[in-house]
Amino acid sequence: MAGNKPKPWEAVSADRPGEGTLRRRRVLIVCEDSKSSCLYFRAFNIDSERAEVVAVGTGKNTDSLVEEAVARKKSAENRREPYNQVWSVFDRDSFPLANYSRAFELANANRIKVAWANEAFELWYLLHFSYHDCGISRDAYKQKLAACGISDYDKADAGMYDKVLPHQETAIRNARKLEKHWHEMGTRFPERENPSTAIHKLVEFLNELLELGPAQ
Repeated sequence: MAGNKPKPWEAVSADRPGEGTLRRRRVLIVCEDSKSSCLYFRAFNIDSERAEVVAVGTGKNTDSLVEEAVARKKSAENRREPYNQVWSVFDRDSFPLANYSRAFELANANRIKVAWANEAFELWYLLHFSYHDCGISRDAYKQKLAACGISDYDKADAGMYDKVLPHQETAIRNARKLEKHWHEMGTRFPERENPSTAIHKLVEFLNELLELGPAQ
């Protein structure tokens, strides 16, 4: 019907002023590798008729990863197949502070959303079971996950999404609490906030797409 507003899962494009067409929402998630975070985000069972969500592993990290996200974003725009949102997902790990800081600057300058984890993506899994605001080394995550019942943790485990899904609301709540903690501390520099994460923001966005249900 004329005059109807676009549905939440639809995007409007226009080649000329006053003209537009409706299409599926397109989302790109650019990850460091094809394991851990990439497998996790691919497990969101979003109806492809509602949205096209693509999670890719690149073998890159921090600022080089964001550069790859920017390149893919521009390439899609040149093909007139733009993404509605582009996310970059990376860890702090032991990468130089300058690279990590530049990643955020580059993302902001190119409207790339960042879902980071300091120090590692496994922090997101750990928050499904308990709240942590004290520094954790990368090597400690597997041991802590084992204490929470994930004794066989493997970065290449494609079933992690299902394993922790029953506790996802707890993870989101703990991530928000951690975010508030750092805000109150007044640092506002993710590269210096260990542990910290914004993974929950991408998860919340994907959950919104999941809630749309199947296309009619």
